[in-house]
Amino acid sequence: MSTWHFLGPAQELLARVPCAVKLDRHQIAIFHYDGRFRAIGARCNHKGGPLADGHVNGEYVMCPWHAWEYSLLTGKGPPGFDAEQVPVYSIEERPDGVYVQTPPVTPRRVVKHEPHPLLHPTPKPATAPPRVLGISTTAMDEANPRFSTSEALLMHALEHAAAACGADTRLVKLRELRFRPCEGNYSKASHACTWPCAITERDPEDQLTAVYDGLVNWADVVLLATPIRWGSAAALYFRMAERLNCVQNQVTIHNRVLIRHKVASFIITGGQDNIQGVAGGLFTFWSELGFVFPPFPFIAHSRGWDAEDMQNNVRQVRESEALRLAARELVGRALAFWTILDHHKAELEQPMERAGRKANPLVRETAEEATV
Repeated sequence: MSTWHFLGPAQELLARVPCAVKLDRHQIAIFHYDGRFRAIGARCNHKGGPLADGHVNGEYVMCPWHAWEYSLLTGKGPPGFDAEQVPVYSIEERPDGVYVQTPPVTPRRVVKHEPHPLLHPTPKPATAPPRVLGISTTAMDEANPRFSTSEALLMHALEHAAAACGADTRLVKLRELRFRPCEGNYSKASHACTWPCAITERDPEDQLTAVYDGLVNWADVVLLATPIRWGSAAALYFRMAERLNCVQNQVTIHNRVLIRHKVASFIITGGQDNIQGVAGGLFTFWSELGFVFPPFPFIAHSRGWDAEDMQNNVRQVRESEALRLAARELVGRALAFWTILDHHKAELEQPMERAGRKANPLVRETAEEATV
């Protein structure tokens, strides 16, 4: 049975649009386009973004979260994407004001998309050896390469993990990946920052998938190597870390922990000081992702703030057997700690499951937010 709902006098409504209203469990976005009021479903088909907050360009409104578009006239997407459709509602301007009718005159149509491969990883065989992922964050001009002290120690650690510990290893060099900077979806709304990352979903050429897959689906142990740049970790590291917010955000808004029983350790080198400051920032961030740390979880080398003779710093690292030994011991400690976690995984899961059943005060997902 259809019902007409009074929205208010036309002039008052004109001052409010675009706006959203909820009527009989229908969430409706009201617009004014081409001299008339228009009414479509208020939630985007993609992740439920608020269309009333979107940018209107001609007859289309763009979702403020991830840029999906819908016609204010038909509810359909633009040509090529018009299989997607949000509901369209009848709306009339009468002498006493504006009325909208429920239910809609056209339904919502959602096209089923293949789930992103990150959501369906290949399970690790029970007999498979431990897996060690190395991430090098140093930038470099590949046409005129230089020696990277952090990467050299990382590669030595990975070689030791494979040869002496029997581990499978992968090396990711961030400088070789083409990946876009974070779009700041969390700044729009917590639920706009999704897993997989919205950039990864939309752009098949974005190559941060290798990092996401390695951290969430593949690795047991992660070794991250960074130089010290002006007292901080490398710029490429921070560019990657911003994109990892989508991993941590799953804990915040869904109580969904993507990273469990994984170990992280760090290699920090450079011609400048502030090793402890860089390490502290790494520990804070990676613990928020879900990683745990073995005893003595990082190695580092620096000749101090005033040691500007970088050629000597490089020479010292090249020639230092002590640093190579430290790299071998670092990955050995990380693998040993992971082995302990793996043997006690069932016991560790029980308190985590009990904690997951409790209400998380950080979760703000309401029925309205979850409903498209």
